[in-house]
Amino acid sequence: MRCYCSNLVAFILFLSWGFFISNTHELQSTQTQILLQIRKHLEYPLQISIWENYTGDFCSLGSSPQVSIKCEGNSVSEVKIMGDKLSKVNDFHGYAIKNQTLSESFSIDSLVVTLTRLNTLKVLSLVSLGIWGPLPDKLHRISSLELLDLSSNFMFGSIPDGISRLIKLHTLTLDGNFFNESVPNWFGSMSNLTILSLKNNRLKGEFPSSVSKLTVLTDVSLSHNNLTGELPDLTTLSSLNLLDLRENRFDSELPLLPNGVTTVLLSDNSFNGNIPEEFSKLNHLQHLDLSANSLVGPPPFGLFSLPNISYLNLGSNMLSGSLHNIIKCGENLGFVDISNNRFTGSLPSCLDTNSSNKRVVKFDGNCLITGNEQENSDNICKEEFTKKKRSWGSTVWIVIGVIGIMVIFLVIVAFVRLAFRKRETRRETDSLQHTVPKVIQDSLPSGISSEVLANARIISEASKLGTHVVPSCRVFSIEELAEATDNFSASMLLGEGSIGKLYKGMLENGSYIVVRSLSLFKKYSIRNLKVRLDLLSKLRHPHLVGFLGYCINDEGLEDTTSSRIYLVHEYISNGNFRAHLSQFSPNQILKWPDRLAVLIGIAKAVHFLHTGVIPASSSNRLKTNNILLDEHCFAKLSDYGMSIITEELEQFEAKGDGPKPWHVKKLADDVYDFGFILLEALVGPVVTGKGEAFLLNEMKSFGSQDGRQRIVDPAVLTTCSQESLSIVISITNKCISIDPANRPSFEDVLWNLQYAAQVQATADSEQKSEGAS
Repeated sequence: MRCYCSNLVAFILFLSWGFFISNTHELQSTQTQILLQIRKHLEYPLQISIWENYTGDFCSLGSSPQVSIKCEGNSVSEVKIMGDKLSKVNDFHGYAIKNQTLSESFSIDSLVVTLTRLNTLKVLSLVSLGIWGPLPDKLHRISSLELLDLSSNFMFGSIPDGISRLIKLHTLTLDGNFFNESVPNWFGSMSNLTILSLKNNRLKGEFPSSVSKLTVLTDVSLSHNNLTGELPDLTTLSSLNLLDLRENRFDSELPLLPNGVTTVLLSDNSFNGNIPEEFSKLNHLQHLDLSANSLVGPPPFGLFSLPNISYLNLGSNMLSGSLHNIIKCGENLGFVDISNNRFTGSLPSCLDTNSSNKRVVKFDGNCLITGNEQENSDNICKEEFTKKKRSWGSTVWIVIGVIGIMVIFLVIVAFVRLAFRKRETRRETDSLQHTVPKVIQDSLPSGISSEVLANARIISEASKLGTHVVPSCRVFSIEELAEATDNFSASMLLGEGSIGKLYKGMLENGSYIVVRSLSLFKKYSIRNLKVRLDLLSKLRHPHLVGFLGYCINDEGLEDTTSSRIYLVHEYISNGNFRAHLSQFSPNQILKWPDRLAVLIGIAKAVHFLHTGVIPASSSNRLKTNNILLDEHCFAKLSDYGMSIITEELEQFEAKGDGPKPWHVKKLADDVYDFGFILLEALVGPVVTGKGEAFLLNEMKSFGSQDGRQRIVDPAVLTTCSQESLSIVISITNKCISIDPANRPSFEDVLWNLQYAAQVQATADSEQKSEGAS
């Protein structure tokens, strides 16, 4: 009986083990695909080349200094990859650099979206891999993250606020990047944070006061940035061991420090005042560097005798007084630098290099006497000061002479250039009087507040850095546009757009343009209209048809209540999105991955219009006819931003709380219109004109496989994966919700489309490898 029971127990354990193994394999396959997708995003670094042909469990690969994959249960819990793309550039402008960053086609947003699928990830370390771009806020979706290290890359802009939502995070390391905004002040909510390291960036602003609330914080490293202002009282950081704020621009007095601190590095700043007497009571202190500041007065002599002090650097300040009060030095003190100060008197025996002690002491640049010399140190200082004063005086006169000669030379050059410019201005004025239309100089329009005009600019750092660098808005003459369009002849007419007639034209430099001719009621002045057109010109994004300029012409109009406006855009040569969905053009019809690429591009553009400018641009006339494709099938949205010149600008409250409810509804209308674009991409142009009746009757067909076979475009069905298709169908249903409150934001739309594209890319890769095998 006992034998039978033991055999039964063994058999149950065997079955459980078998079930566990099969279940692990199934889940691990999904995780493996995500890791391979990460490898693709990182453009196949050599450090993880072993992944290419590996067919086993990635959790069994083992660890090396360059790569580490660890798992807990069925999921990946740790990803560490150390690359070799070290930042070797002094200046980085936000664009890809050959052999230093990842390529121009790299998308940090897509990388982060893929990483968020590892929802049990606790440790993420991607170091020296050439990652570039603004760090996306959606990183907070990896909610289980405990350690984040993205150092030695090329990330710029601001540190995203979403990181503050990673409440389990205990280590945040973003060293050696190009972050150039203020240090965020939301660290108070990260109660588990023990290590904060943001050194070697371009961060500015003041030291974040919220850091002083983190009682478990052990390391703070913000060195080699551009931080200014004063430091708060740091005595509340009871666990602090390391404080590294070297090479910034702090200009306050030194802060008080917690008793347990061991390393304090505050060199190369502008700290002033006296060294606090409390520093001589930091009995755990081992390394103290206060060099290259503006500290004055005598130092607390107890610093030299602290029980654990081994490194003490007070050099290059304005410290003064006699050192005879230093009775002894700590036993562990191995290096002392008091050079380039104003110390007087004799050097204490424990700092005298002629004595038997073996510590290194630097004391030059003072007025000190060593050994048994009896000269009066004050007289020595006076002699040295007199020599320096004479030398400095002669240097000053030489500099003044050189500056004087340069000023005279620059004045002569300025007069010559001014005379030449006046002559050229006369010529230009004579020629322009016959071509430039007259402009009425009205007062500032009452319909637009000065605050709105001052804030009508691009405010999103990611949006600014993601746009093309383009010239300012150009004012065309009516003669120039008439010549470009053959006097607006019928042969150049492209058709009637949603607003006005469209003409194709060619400028003198050979570049093709599209001219939109429309008539607007004069509900505001010419100056007001120009302000609005200038706002329209600020909507610059790679997926927006470029707005080149405008012409306002009232001549020849019998109706005095309207103005004739000509808007000039770039010409896009490859037709609109709808033409590439039609069965009537089988050679041009787009496959599912290509349709996703178009949809993602337009979603990025609309997301920029909603969040990247103030005021937000709504009612952007989103239709497949208004999505244009160039010769590379790169998508660009036309007819956007018309609400800026056809409707009243949104007025914002002074405190900047955002748009009013009716304007929010208009943004939701854009989501609704984009839902129809998604629907048309799924089923083809047949949806056009059927409206909500079609949705109510047919959208339920997407829920079954047979329904999809009946309604979805065959070009989609034959080129898509079912998972990718399901993701897009789901977000389409949300976009076309009757209740605007239930519609998603464009950030959510964009995230789902990018996720669908990655799922599709993974499926295509698997299919390709299976076909090859």
